[in-house]
Amino acid sequence: MRAEKLQIKIARCYAKNVIGESLENKIMKITKVEVQNYRLLNDFSIDLEKDLSLVVGKNNSGKTSLLSVMDKFLNSSSPHPFSFNDFNLVFSSELEKIIENNISEDYGAKGIVLKLFIDYDKKDNLANISKLMMDLDPDNNKIILLFEYILTIDDLKELKEDFVKFKKEKKKDLSFFLKDNYQKYFKLFRKTVDPTNDEKFIDLDQEKIFLKNVINYKFIKANRDVSNKDSDKSLSSLSSNIYEKIETSEEHQSKIDKFKEELHKTDDSLNRVYSDIFENVIEKVRKFGGIKPDDTKISITSTLQHKDILKGNTTVLYNHGIHELPENYNGLGYMNLINMIFEIEIKINEFKKGKEKTPADINLLFIEEPEAHTHPQMQYIFIKNIKDLLKDGIDTTHKLQYIVSTHSSHIVSESDFDDIKYLKMVNGSIVARNLKSLEKEYETDGEKQNYKFLKQYLTLHRAELFFADKAIFIEGDTERILLPAMMKQVDQEDSDNPLLSQNISIVETGNYSHIFEKFIDFIGVKSLIITDIDSAKNDSTKCKVADTNAKITTNDSLKFFYESNKLDDFKDKTIDGMTLKKDTSTKKWTKDKDGFLVCVYQNNEKNSKNEEYYARSFEDSFFHINRQFIIDNKESFKSLKNINNFDDDLKDSYDLAENCVNKKPPFAIEILLNSKTDEATGKDFSNWEIPDYIKQGLSWLKKD
Repeated sequence: MRAEKLQIKIARCYAKNVIGESLENKIMKITKVEVQNYRLLNDFSIDLEKDLSLVVGKNNSGKTSLLSVMDKFLNSSSPHPFSFNDFNLVFSSELEKIIENNISEDYGAKGIVLKLFIDYDKKDNLANISKLMMDLDPDNNKIILLFEYILTIDDLKELKEDFVKFKKEKKKDLSFFLKDNYQKYFKLFRKTVDPTNDEKFIDLDQEKIFLKNVINYKFIKANRDVSNKDSDKSLSSLSSNIYEKIETSEEHQSKIDKFKEELHKTDDSLNRVYSDIFENVIEKVRKFGGIKPDDTKISITSTLQHKDILKGNTTVLYNHGIHELPENYNGLGYMNLINMIFEIEIKINEFKKGKEKTPADINLLFIEEPEAHTHPQMQYIFIKNIKDLLKDGIDTTHKLQYIVSTHSSHIVSESDFDDIKYLKMVNGSIVARNLKSLEKEYETDGEKQNYKFLKQYLTLHRAELFFADKAIFIEGDTERILLPAMMKQVDQEDSDNPLLSQNISIVETGNYSHIFEKFIDFIGVKSLIITDIDSAKNDSTKCKVADTNAKITTNDSLKFFYESNKLDDFKDKTIDGMTLKKDTSTKKWTKDKDGFLVCVYQNNEKNSKNEEYYARSFEDSFFHINRQFIIDNKESFKSLKNINNFDDDLKDSYDLAENCVNKKPPFAIEILLNSKTDEATGKDFSNWEIPDYIKQGLSWLKKD
């Protein structure tokens, strides 16, 4: 019955002339990868695009683990491709509990697992995958490959028995026993499983089904063999590797034949030269004689081998004006870029397999961190051209799927956002998120224009947000200029976990930080929004916070995040009381002292004269606590107009902010220019103070 259904399915797929289908119509691809219990990848899933998948994330976010686990399952011929340290720490702890306690009746085999989800189409050639098909419905075109390095129930029982004996004899703990003996109990399995039930499967090893014609997986690691030492000829040696790969390709056959022909001609010429060079020694050998005349007559001839001649006799040169210089005279960045192109060329020719063989159905190339040693402009160039470089695939009927991992904001900013897969740690596990799913969220909520703005902004300015540990969202230039100095002041007061040593991205959003709220939730980094309370009357006319008619805030971010415009809802609040976390069910930000986002704004603050005042804006707040600082340096504050108003006690800070600030960026710069270092303590920026609301926000952000 299965064979009959399979024939029907294949017949449908061959209703068209699939062999001659163009590359554009070839869609067999890996759509999703799942990994369990491998290093950082505890319960991990990532979607792959049909062409490029750009995997981004900070260091130690699992990018290399993804490359490695696929290599070990797909390319290793060892029955034990994993070391004990490859087991995820959570899994290792769970395994120890299972072994040290009674085995549960519902125990399922556990270990390192890789699942590959493959989609195919009626246009694809199904010859190689027909034996892998579990779902024979012609309309369901999916295959799931399952690779397991697991401990079965029988092996677990044997392990427990052996460990009991070991513990009595050696007096060592379980981890010591497992490190030396895990290979005895863990076994490797390769299966194709039913999409709806993993218990239904075909054991590929038992059925002697091989995958080399289905999936060909290759990678280019970040630690490429490139240096600019005088002795280094890494690029030159790669040229011989490229030759070895293209030698058997049909498309290059005429060029190879011409190369061999030229070598034969060179052999003939060299034979004549050798005859003259070695004439004396050949004659001496002949004269030593043998039993018969000319018994020891020899000749020395040229036997140039086309495979070997490139290895030690090729030099990559680069042009510098009218001169050609050796490769090691070039900078590491250029050498790395050229090396990658060479490596990619080698891998593509390895995918082709030569003229005698057919490429695999799926060809997957993983390029790890192409930004190594390269400056930003070169990173832009690489990612802009990589699609063009790889778009032709393997040949006219075989596509190339490729993954590029990076922690370069420059590469991200030049990429198609739909290709981005963002890796991050959530509750101790690495998760992968598709940036295009974020776009759907904006569209669902009728905020398509906001997503367009976000995408353009991140592309042009702040792609480093993907790699930040924490983020600060500010309104404008004043905060941007002064914030590093404020962070240093906070660090000087408390040297533990200094802000300036943390990976913090500072983003200018104006009064539009709420537009970033979905992205903030998406990347999930601890975020501080520094904004203004913007007090106003009911008719939205701005006024002092202390004004009896001050009833509302006009600040859009505060209104959005806290779902209120009532001024009383914001006055005299602690940071713990205003910290937010997004509710996954309601999709709204709710107050939670353990949340990862908070908005800070002006609060009631006393100055050095013990005068209490509630400011409305940053400048208002700064003048209240630093009025004497401005007075002491009046001559230097060219950006302030009506400077003598600071000497008038009848003018409060609100009046000064309204009537004295001419241009905000120059004012911020002048604050720094007039800053002093305390000679007694050595502290910088000692002659002015940070507004309390900003100090509290930075102190909150500073904590892990």
